Amino acid sequence: MPERIKAIVITGNGTNCEMEMAHACRLAGFDAQIVHISELLAGEKRLDDYHFLNLPGGFLDGDDLGSAKAGANRILHAPVAGSSEKLFAQFSRFIAAGKLILGVCNGFQLLVKLGMLPGLDGRIDRQTATLTFNDSGRFEDRWVHLRVDPASPCVFTNGLKRLPLPVRHGEGKFVPADEELLARLHREHLICLQYSDEQTGRATPEYPANPNGSVDAVAGICNQTGRIFGLMPHPEAYLHRTNHPRWTREELPEEGAGLALFRNAADFIRSGAF
Repeated sequence: MPERIKAIVITGNGTNCEMEMAHACRLAGFDAQIVHISELLAGEKRLDDYHFLNLPGGFLDGDDLGSAKAGANRILHAPVAGSSEKLFAQFSRFIAAGKLILGVCNGFQLLVKLGMLPGLDGRIDRQTATLTFNDSGRFEDRWVHLRVDPASPCVFTNGLKRLPLPVRHGEGKFVPADEELLARLHREHLICLQYSDEQTGRATPEYPANPNGSVDAVAGICNQTGRIFGLMPHPEAYLHRTNHPRWTREELPEEGAGLALFRNAADFIRSGAF
């Protein structure tokens, strides 16, 4: 077990949720650092020195080529100063070491566009799904209810059943490349979060409970190891009861539901499982 568990939160080029995500990491017990991507490209910081990689929400490069596509190309092809490696090589080593990666909203889009999610059979450099424009044709800013698959290997959702979290995105509709991929995601329980009806807890295609029209109500997926996880809702935006819009009208737990994902990550790393 490492003496200090270290989290890196990458910012820059349109990211805007790094402060909240770093705060969530610190509440969970991480030594968290916000690092600009230019520091990685300059060789001043290295992913190898951390246990937990966080990719926060935002609008990478203005989403001018589609959500996070330009950011994905930067990671895939940009060289690290003073070395012969691309930045992608550090991501590959991070994953090979069995460390944890969390992508939220734009960070989820980034992982999907890179190919790290779902990343079946270890193929982390080939895109097999996308996150595209909401069916509503507009930016959605609302709270949703999420169903957790208890059979999922996802480290982050372990022991959880239902989560209320906010969404704020214009391109959150999950679409797999084909039916075969979708069937495999279901078969291997890699769809760890689905948008659900608040009353029944069942996954739903209906708007606004499903805010973007995601295929099979997909809100978050993990890879086969459960150590890479991406979701469109924002867990870092619900860390305390006062983050909830009804905190003055309902009896809510002091700790926001989103913090559980970060606590699970910290517990996993402390366990020395990797």
